[in-house]
Amino acid sequence: MERIEKSQSKEEHSHSHEHGHRHNHDHGKTPISLYFIGLGLTVVALFLNENHVILQNVLFSLATITAGYHVVVLEGIGETVENTKRKKKFTPNSHILMGIAAIGSAVLGNFWEAALLILIFSGAHFLEEYAEGRSKREITKLLEMNPTTARLMTPDGQIKIVDVSELKVGDKLQVLNGDQVPIDGTILSGSTAIDESSINGESIPKEKTAGDSVFGSTINGTGTFTMEVTKENKDTVFSKILQLVNQNQNNQTKASGIIQKFEPKYVKIVLVATVLVIVLSPFMFNWTWSESVYRGLVLLIAASPCALAAATVSVTLSATSNLAKKGVLSKGSAYLSQLADIDVIAFDKTGTLTNGKPEVTNIHFSDVLNQDALIDVIVALEKESNHPLAEAILRKFTAKHPVAIEVNNQIGTGLEGKYDGHVYRIGKPTSFNQVDETYSQLNREWASEGKTVVYVAQDERVVGLIGLMDVPNEQAKATIEYFKQKGIHTTLITGDSEMTGKAVAKQLGIDEVIANVLPEDKSKIIDKQKEQYGVTAMVGDGVNDAPALVNADVGIAMGEGTDVAVEVSDLVLMNNRLSKLVESHKTSSRMKRVIWENIIFSMAVVAFLVVVSFLGLTDIAISVIIHEGSTLVVILNGLRLLMTKN
Repeated sequence: MERIEKSQSKEEHSHSHEHGHRHNHDHGKTPISLYFIGLGLTVVALFLNENHVILQNVLFSLATITAGYHVVVLEGIGETVENTKRKKKFTPNSHILMGIAAIGSAVLGNFWEAALLILIFSGAHFLEEYAEGRSKREITKLLEMNPTTARLMTPDGQIKIVDVSELKVGDKLQVLNGDQVPIDGTILSGSTAIDESSINGESIPKEKTAGDSVFGSTINGTGTFTMEVTKENKDTVFSKILQLVNQNQNNQTKASGIIQKFEPKYVKIVLVATVLVIVLSPFMFNWTWSESVYRGLVLLIAASPCALAAATVSVTLSATSNLAKKGVLSKGSAYLSQLADIDVIAFDKTGTLTNGKPEVTNIHFSDVLNQDALIDVIVALEKESNHPLAEAILRKFTAKHPVAIEVNNQIGTGLEGKYDGHVYRIGKPTSFNQVDETYSQLNREWASEGKTVVYVAQDERVVGLIGLMDVPNEQAKATIEYFKQKGIHTTLITGDSEMTGKAVAKQLGIDEVIANVLPEDKSKIIDKQKEQYGVTAMVGDGVNDAPALVNADVGIAMGEGTDVAVEVSDLVLMNNRLSKLVESHKTSSRMKRVIWENIIFSMAVVAFLVVVSFLGLTDIAISVIIHEGSTLVVILNGLRLLMTKN
């Protein structure tokens, strides 16, 4: 039943997404094939001599129809009708304008110009779709992470494998070491350490014992425990992540491109101007009706936005290609364009601004003991643990004289072993009673800096402590400084403690810290950031970041993060290099600037052609030649972005 509901939800999402993005067409093979048929017919027609004028014009006409059928006829007329109904006012687009221009050229006997107009416009449209790429955000990996089965403990003590969707509040489950926690609940017996990174993004597993809460989809460590179900499957924290991602996807609207924003107005102006020229010219300039119709159609063709249609294509293709070479994947040029306009950028902490794993940052040992001998013992104890803190300690210390110690590893107590007549233990501060004030003071000081502290004890008396922290990566500070220099507000959103979040923010100079947040909180925070500041970007790497990444105007994922984060994001920074985010923003700003250059140039050419055509100084052929020349100029101008600046 659960899987059926998921399938239906996915289909509903797909339908909603397609309906909300009707202009972002998935053309498929047929329209492209028709375009190339039209291109082929045009090439054949051009090789015919003047003795085959009729056949040539027939081929040009067929080329115009086939090449422009999908883009001009179906989309032009279809979208004009649809948008007009939806907005309850005439809302044409440039597709229909080009169609009228082509018909006008054909009526005047200029079949070659009609075919050329349609081939250029349709070709530019298909290229733009290619530049946009597939911007749909899939949640396949997220669905795969959702637990499907559980070990139900029956009243007679037997273990029964059941579907998670069948579980009810109050059911008792067994969770084996290494298994996925099937559903939210409370531990009844047993101790373990659980990787909760799918929920809170934190890389260090949480130690759990009787009475502690556990969450579905998290990964159990080395211990086996029994638990009681406290929530139905549809109400778990992980299910809420799924619901939020779906909801935010359905609510997501693609930002309109610069040209699309004023396209309907421009088309209306051109259509009205053409009609006025045809109707009023005989009375104002004593033109014949035939001459008025001709001049009106010349005006229509002169004003047709060929270069304008191509103004963004080469720019976006060049920008996305340039960034791809640098290790940044863009899932849509609209999102890349919007990156230049962001007012605030929010960052996840673990794995995004930090390296994602703890490192030893502070050490203090008693002067009484032989430190080298103590380090030998610490290394021997930590070698018997697979905890991330143990891995960090082993990266820091190397035994000068390796020793073998039988280690007892207990959740809540730590690592314990006997050596040379003494009992040594490494554990969290709350598990010790005999602590000198020196160590307690250092513990408080390091903890206030967001560090995790472990004590080292000899015969239960603390003789040393080690401070560990997931430190900021080498590029984080420069990245934050760049955005602050640009006047962009920076926010740290983390599931970690406020103390840890503020410690990292202080090191990097981040403007705002929001800590202790769950996945659903992150999505709501993005809404607040949008309201307070404007266009919002979110950078993250974990499953818990997925709702926020989808909800943000621009979602940016770290390439080495979870598959889920990569799937739902708009930009992906490969190799987890934050410096690529700075390069992306710079490229986005350049892209926007070049697009405006192309728009201004294109409109200047249109204005020039309109004036000279109105004065009778040009005809259709000259207008088409100047049009295509201006189109070539804007394409070449856009290709400048292919030049990689390191």
